[in-house]
Order: sequence, then C-alpha cells, then structure tokens
Amino acid sequence: MKIALIGDPVEHSRSPELHGQFLEEAGIEGTYTAIRVVKGEGAQTVRRLREEGYAGLNITTPLKEEVVAACDWLDEDARMAEAVNTIFFGGKVLGSNTDGIGARTALETILGQPVALERIGILGTGATARAILAQLHETDAYTYVWGRDHDKVLALCDRFEAKQWPESPPEIVIATLPPSTELPKHILEQVRKAGVVMDTNYGTRSNIGRLLLREVIPGDAMLEAQARASFDFWLAHAQEQAEEIL
Repeated sequence: MKIALIGDPVEHSRSPELHGQFLEEAGIEGTYTAIRVVKGEGAQTVRRLREEGYAGLNITTPLKEEVVAACDWLDEDARMAEAVNTIFFGGKVLGSNTDGIGARTALETILGQPVALERIGILGTGATARAILAQLHETDAYTYVWGRDHDKVLALCDRFEAKQWPESPPEIVIATLPPSTELPKHILEQVRKAGVVMDTNYGTRSNIGRLLLREVIPGDAMLEAQARASFDFWLAHAQEQAEEIL
C-alpha cells in the first residue's frame, strides 16, 4: 500500500512515523511519504498521484479545501466541513475528513467522558475548525465560534447551530489557528480562564500556550486519533475493493 501526505509545510509532520507503525501493526507492506505541495496545486497533484499508483492520501494545510474538487464522493464530515484530509483511490476518489473525530476523541479521552452538554469554544473558521464543528454538531455540546471575519463566524454559526463567542468564556477551548495568529487582548484574557485549552497544532507549531501564559494541550493526541481514523478508512475501503475483485 503506497500512501502519501501532501501539503505545505510537511517537514514537521509525525504522520509518516504514525502510519508506518499502523502498517507494521496490520502486517501490510507499504510506504508513507510526505510530499510538499504548494497552494493551488492540490487537485492536480491528487489526480497525478492516483495515476502513479498511490492507494490513498492525507491532506494538510493549505490544500484541504481545494482537493474537494478532485473527489467523486465525500463522507458527511467532509461534506459539512467542505474540506478533505483523507482520500482513498478506488473505482472512485473517496474523500473523508477525520479531523473532527480526532479532536473529539482526544477531548473525550482528556475529559474521561463524552462532550455532551459541554460548552466548547472554537477559535478559527478554517477547514479544521469546520471539521470539528461538524463532529460536535452530532453531540449535545454547546459550541461557540470566534474569528476575525465576522461574516464567516455568522455563516458557521448558522451551518452548525453554534453561537458567536460568549461574554463568559467556554469551559473548553479548541484553537485551530495558524501558529502566527495574534489574538485580541479580550480573547486572550477569556481563554486564559478556560478549564481546558487544546491546540490543534503540535510540536514547535503549538505556540498558543506562550501567548496565553498557561498550560495547553498540544495537538499530538488529536493527530494520533485522526491518523488512526484515516488508516481505518483506507483499510476498510481496501478490503471492500479486494472483496469486489474476488
């Protein structure tokens, strides 16, 4: 099984290590390669890698939205998020988004309980934020959104039945922002008071803790959970494809 990660940057990614472990555990011969692909070249790269015999792909920033155009089918989370982070090449190009289930799994592991009835604030309005909102929409969690673009915030609130950022801070905050993002002072003060803050970035890219001057949960747990969900997606469809051939 030949798999790749595409995006920019990819040098920092732990995905090759994680998926190498998954392949070994499953007893599957395969490779997982990180390939730098710049913005604007996502869809054409997906088509090229399919022709080169890849079984599947992971997609990271900044390509998650543009590769939707290369997919023939989307699962519910990818459709609602309008973004794809996992692709399987079968008879059709199948697109999935496991960012949301990764964040939810990580959060529920940290809390030791389901997220139902929790007040959860999402910082950001991009592809990862939408994927998390899509997953939380399936629960009874109360969700809130902050972003610099007010129109985008309103659109997400309408799509995912969320609310704009409240005056009293949510008990849980998930930051989906690029590492270089600066937050307004009043948001920083509010987020400092949250019970749990999780950053979707990890490693040296997780810097919101330095901005907040407090401990935050880096994105490693989310990465591992979404990677496992991606691998399970590939494996399930590969098995279906093999059964159809037989």
